[in-house]
Amino acid sequence: AGESSGSTIGSALVSNLKGVITVGGIGAFLGASLTQGGSLQQSLAGVETLFKNNADTVKKYASQAFQTAGVSANEYMNSVASLISSLGGNTAKAADVANMAMIDMSDNVNKMGSDMESVQNAYQGFAKQNYTMLDNLKLGYGGTKSEMERLLQDAQKLTGVKYDINNLSDVYEAIHAIQENLGITGTTAKEAATTLTGSFGAMKAAAQDFLGNLSIGADITVPMTNLVKTTSTFIFGNLLPMVGNIIVALPQAVVTGISQAVPALIA
Repeated sequence: AGESSGSTIGSALVSNLKGVITVGGIGAFLGASLTQGGSLQQSLAGVETLFKNNADTVKKYASQAFQTAGVSANEYMNSVASLISSLGGNTAKAADVANMAMIDMSDNVNKMGSDMESVQNAYQGFAKQNYTMLDNLKLGYGGTKSEMERLLQDAQKLTGVKYDINNLSDVYEAIHAIQENLGITGTTAKEAATTLTGSFGAMKAAAQDFLGNLSIGADITVPMTNLVKTTSTFIFGNLLPMVGNIIVALPQAVVTGISQAVPALIA
């Protein structure tokens, strides 16, 4: 009887626990954390393999990517890993150049209204000396090798540095110089603080970082702080002020609408 009662009570507890998890959304939270954590583990291992002694540099850049590039650390590391093989064996320089390229891609998307996938495809194409997608960046250059050479020459006029089209690092640095001259550089970080869409993107990326670090047992102090700060920026710095603008402007809009409609109705 005792064994039977214990089994019954145990089943009831498990059933109630499942109910609490479902109602409280805990199951979804755990699932999201495990998914992010699993991906983060793979990304970290990949970065350590590819960047070796300079892996910590990439991890540091990745931890800042929610603000600088508008993506989670996991997305950042996945994208950077696809660039390293074409940047030569100097992993220290590759870490810096890849970080610059990641930020430049995000800035281009935010400022020029480009599609991130098309911009990434263009950068990956440059690694294979394929310049047909150069026009995806919307910088005023067509998709040909001669147009890329023109971009390098224009960049040289700006910086005084001679860029070699056969050196991928030079190509990325020349694009950076052009975008900096056009006022594109830094727009992702600026929008993360000052616009509704940008601050939401930063908050979302920070949330993914927090969930990933939570399940792999990492120190969550910094990810949690980033999440709190980005959430505050989104809600109090951007969302509520915009809602306030609507509330303030709505009565005047209604009055104006009525004043315009009444004469038309009478006529």
